[in-house]
Amino acid sequence: MTPRDEHVVHWGEPPWQIDFRPLPRVPPREVDVAVIGGGFTGLAAACHLRRQAPEKTVALLEAHRLGSGASGRSGGIALAGTAQGELPGLGDVLQGFVGILKALEIDCGLTLPGVWEIARTRGQSPSPILWNDSGALRVLRGVAGGTVAPDRLIDGLASAADRLGAVLCESAPVLSVSSEQPATLVLGQSELRAHQILFATNGYALHLSGLAGRAESEFALAVATEPLRVDGLEALGLSQRNAFYTVDLPYLWGRALSNGGIVFGSGLVPFDHRREWGSIDVRSGQPAHRLEELEERVRGLHPTLQEVRFTHRWGGPILFPHSGSPFFARHGRSPCGFVVGGYSGHGVALSVYLGCWAAEVLLGRRRLPPWSFETR
Repeated sequence: MTPRDEHVVHWGEPPWQIDFRPLPRVPPREVDVAVIGGGFTGLAAACHLRRQAPEKTVALLEAHRLGSGASGRSGGIALAGTAQGELPGLGDVLQGFVGILKALEIDCGLTLPGVWEIARTRGQSPSPILWNDSGALRVLRGVAGGTVAPDRLIDGLASAADRLGAVLCESAPVLSVSSEQPATLVLGQSELRAHQILFATNGYALHLSGLAGRAESEFALAVATEPLRVDGLEALGLSQRNAFYTVDLPYLWGRALSNGGIVFGSGLVPFDHRREWGSIDVRSGQPAHRLEELEERVRGLHPTLQEVRFTHRWGGPILFPHSGSPFFARHGRSPCGFVVGGYSGHGVALSVYLGCWAAEVLLGRRRLPPWSFETR
């Protein structure tokens, strides 16, 4: 059993699979930049660093497998802005995301028909959907956004980073980072010296990133249905494949897949980041109970879903900053380090966008945003 299998074997499996595997690498002894974390943020940063400064040596260190955390287990809904809305100096996230994909020649199935905000309201205006969920669920308004295939986005970013010369190291957990400059990263049986570091671990290792006490790690849950016929999608109001999320509680989000199946997500399992993530098991305990509740809830949304079969049940980590805003900051204990993460479920486009921005900060070509701070 590989470290990756030990890490996610009890998390269930989403309806997609990451295919890219880098060649087995021994981490180098010294690099210009070490990127910790092999999700959307870390991979985008590694790509941008090597593309903008090919003379820089870059090593990406992933504790398990590329995309094995939040990125590979995301629902793939790409949104503009952040969970807090637009932040000063953030810029156009979706436009930036599209530009990055084009520059790196990544085809991740991005479509941008808009995303529906749905709410329990008696509104009189026509609504593409009319579901029953603690009241009538209707489309309140549309917002900018769309969907991607998470596996294809990970595959594309990883392939680009590898092609551009970043050293991608799986099964390379960082145990500690020294406070001097250059810093020493302890990697189990070896050490690595880095002149700069990007902490892109998101919900993992909050003690390492300096985010302990500033955010909470949660375990988000989702299910996927069997493929529905075209008339079934039309009855549900999802023939245009718009993703959706509620703006009131109880929370629900979802999207249609290319095969006609539908992903629905809801429910969080509180998580103490000091425990091992491997202790979470979607087959038993609170996660299993929450997934059963979600399936029952989905079947009650519309007659089309009453007898639907669920093909996938899974979960993944998510990080909620206490401030509500994502983290993009200097590392308080590492003078050569920066931290990016905490997207509160809005991370598909934002994580790639901020990963590239972070690369430019590391290269001294761009400043941190005005809402940044220093971690502990």
